[in-house]
Amino acid sequence: MTQDSALAAGAAPRIGFVSLGCPKALTDSELILTQLSAEGYATSKSFAGADLVIVNTCGFIDDAVKESLDTIGEALAENGRVIVTGCLGAKAGEGGGNLVRQMHPSVLAVTGPHATQEVMDAVHLHVPKPHDPFVDLVPAYGVKLTPRHYAYLKISEGCNHRCSFCIIPSMRGDLVSRPIGDVLNEARALFESGVKELLVISQDTSAYGVDVKYRTGFWDGRPVKTRMTELVDKLGELAEPHGAWVRLHYVYPYPHVDEILPLMAGGRVLPYLDVPFQHSHPDVLRRMKRPASGERNLERLAKWREACPQIVVRSTFIAGFPGETEAEFEHLLDFMREARIDRAGCFAYSPVEGATANALPGALPADVREERRARFMAVAEEVSAAKLLERVGADMQVLVDHAPALGKKGGRGRSYADAPEIDGVVQLLPPLKASKTLKVGEFTRARIVGTQGHDLVGQPL
Repeated sequence: MTQDSALAAGAAPRIGFVSLGCPKALTDSELILTQLSAEGYATSKSFAGADLVIVNTCGFIDDAVKESLDTIGEALAENGRVIVTGCLGAKAGEGGGNLVRQMHPSVLAVTGPHATQEVMDAVHLHVPKPHDPFVDLVPAYGVKLTPRHYAYLKISEGCNHRCSFCIIPSMRGDLVSRPIGDVLNEARALFESGVKELLVISQDTSAYGVDVKYRTGFWDGRPVKTRMTELVDKLGELAEPHGAWVRLHYVYPYPHVDEILPLMAGGRVLPYLDVPFQHSHPDVLRRMKRPASGERNLERLAKWREACPQIVVRSTFIAGFPGETEAEFEHLLDFMREARIDRAGCFAYSPVEGATANALPGALPADVREERRARFMAVAEEVSAAKLLERVGADMQVLVDHAPALGKKGGRGRSYADAPEIDGVVQLLPPLKASKTLKVGEFTRARIVGTQGHDLVGQPL
């Protein structure tokens, strides 16, 4: 049966979907898929079997741009009817035209990020909405692309910073905080659906509410300030009856972040902070136009660890930024050794079209940038390995992500120190008791008996 005849026969139109990029883009994809499902569209597992394909793109670095353009080309080759959304859709090409349309002129429509309605308008134009959709079949928390037991919660869009290496504000705009009542309602629906780990994301989580001057919102008839501290406290309150975790990502090290530490020490939220330091040397940070200075970060980390000794800090850094001297890079390595960052990633600086850093003097050769990235990672891995060894002998709560045959031969999970897909895992050994089982999406206690690269090895108790 052809696509046209299938539609004429009343079959639900099938939409293919590809989601590329970061967790922020993933939540955009979830919103679009939720709306498609609410309106009665079905999803297709292949390009060829779809009536139309949507590609949610990433446009942050050159490799991501290439992956997105290649995926669009693949969808066009296999299907021919493609709508493009996401950050790459907002990126200009040569002469100021739209890059996607220049590279793939036959796409049906192009939108930027967080553009659910524009995407749906394009879908309606090319694949008419099915009659009488079963809205009540869509879960209250929407369609999720993550496993059932964890989910991302996006609290804001855009960013007010103008870091010289970044083009995200030009693609996603300035900071727009979601109403706090909407955020808390979504969180409650997710916990009630069985989510055991909520990952709070945005471009700048610690700036939540700045755009609305921290105005007071309302939730369940109670006033709640639109501010990170109050939001995190309420999220922890919602998580507690479900025994669930709340994990914070993309937190800039502003002074008011200190207010979160008592909530971590008291078990309200996970003692885990994802803080994108990017560098340590004040001159490099100034060239980067970073919103927080590096001079006090060692002092700040010491203060955090004093307030909450079990805190885990993950961060990302850039090596080989334009003008970075060997002395400035050595400063970064010394910072890593002294700061003892638990989990660190590093990018060799890559010019991004449209970023103001491209005009800075002192661009370094690619081999020097890559060599510095490798040297940084060697130090970071040394620090991380030492931190992991400190956990040997400890009993830890582990959220199970993988447990074939109910874990009789072991499984895989994560401790509070491990965010999904970016940190290490806990490799779970077969239980010693025959009655002990492991179930995906549930917690188990495990005694840490060793390390394995970036991972811990745990014996279920």
